[in-house]
Amino acid sequence: MSDTTKRLFILDTNVLMHDPMALFNFDEHDLFIPMTVLEELDAGKKGVSEVARNVRETNRLMDKIIDSADFETIRKGLALENIHPHKKDENASLHLGKLFFETEILKAELPTNIPSHKADNQILQTGLALKAKFPERNVTLVTKDINMRIKASAVGLHSEDYYNDRVLEDADLLYTGYEVLPDDFFETHGKDMKAWQEEARSFYELNIESDQQHSYYPNQCLISANDSGFSAIVRKIEAHKITLETMRDYTVGKHNVWGINARNSEQNMVMNFLMDPDIDFVSLLGIAGTGKTLLALACGLEQTLDQGIYNEIIMTRATIPVGEDIGFLPGTEEEKMTPWMGALMDNLEVLTMSDDHGADWEKQSTQELLNKRIKIKSLNFMRGRTFMKKYIIIDEAQNLTPKQMKTLVTRAGAGTKIICLGNIGQIDTPYLTETTTGLTYVVDRFKNWEHSAHITLKQGERSRLAEFASEAL
Repeated sequence: MSDTTKRLFILDTNVLMHDPMALFNFDEHDLFIPMTVLEELDAGKKGVSEVARNVRETNRLMDKIIDSADFETIRKGLALENIHPHKKDENASLHLGKLFFETEILKAELPTNIPSHKADNQILQTGLALKAKFPERNVTLVTKDINMRIKASAVGLHSEDYYNDRVLEDADLLYTGYEVLPDDFFETHGKDMKAWQEEARSFYELNIESDQQHSYYPNQCLISANDSGFSAIVRKIEAHKITLETMRDYTVGKHNVWGINARNSEQNMVMNFLMDPDIDFVSLLGIAGTGKTLLALACGLEQTLDQGIYNEIIMTRATIPVGEDIGFLPGTEEEKMTPWMGALMDNLEVLTMSDDHGADWEKQSTQELLNKRIKIKSLNFMRGRTFMKKYIIIDEAQNLTPKQMKTLVTRAGAGTKIICLGNIGQIDTPYLTETTTGLTYVVDRFKNWEHSAHITLKQGERSRLAEFASEAL
């Protein structure tokens, strides 16, 4: 550890439990893993949860790193670049640092009121001992535990959060899915504008500057700020022009979907994407009461029961803690998930109370039909499955990690549509934040794909009481 130009990062257990690939995400800097971390990893390796799987993957990677190395080699540090999983060229150099384990007793004095037998405090002792042993090096504890970072600062050890899993620097930078046009938009871009119709759909082709090409995204909504009521979807982006398609107006009664009409421009954008069979993936982000679940269900029922585009609706959500065993609840998989599906039941009640379904016996028949065509699934049993011609709704998606989100989205087979619903302001999963949640991850990664769409809803439609409470409380 004589190279003073490299930083020395001490990895806390929660970093490796969160991301096994963290071992390869510190560039040329060296890593140090205390013996206490290895003990905690050993204790967390059993089970079927996402954390347990990450621990086992971490153990496999470290076993591969340490394979056939003698004690002297381990003491001097193990090279990381030769076993990087993504390294394709054996002759290429990734310029990674070395991995060090605690091969000797490293202890430092802590304040007397801090119990030294606790695992977190033992890691702090190791960090302080390394700081004293290598005063010329920048020794940093990397942990996702806020309290651990506070305690590290209190005892004089520099600490940082694990930043590599952040999708964005700030959640305010997250793509919203729409843009409000300035009043002079058509004066600026409307010169030589082309307009035509295809199958009762209206299209416009507008000229743009070449440097403006990256300001637009596929299926981005453009809405006017004035009273003109213009609203369109970006369908094609080329070097010097964009093609727009006007939206269908779902706010008018004749365009209702299962008795539901859009109540504002945001909901109208959502319904245009939910009812578009060419859009395979839709993400809806917004606070409670913006209509995410109701709109997703109404459009799903229309396309499943009436149009026959999909043969079944699958509803799932993250149970907190995510991925843990739900076997303590009685009954089948669907019965075990029912307590988590209050939002589904509430919105189904709204849909079946619509005047379009007439008398009580008709409502009862409708409810029986819905029970057969709407399936409730647990995330625990999604791995390895493939869903064909399904309309899948993932509720509370903000509580999923990027890895869990990838597992779910890659289950989609031919003809399947996935809708992710969530509010990044209400994250319950430990160590996930607005910038690291799987919902933020898919919104950012899918925004350039022509078969996906995203809308951030801000206008609540639940009730005047709920709207006031969300603003005042």
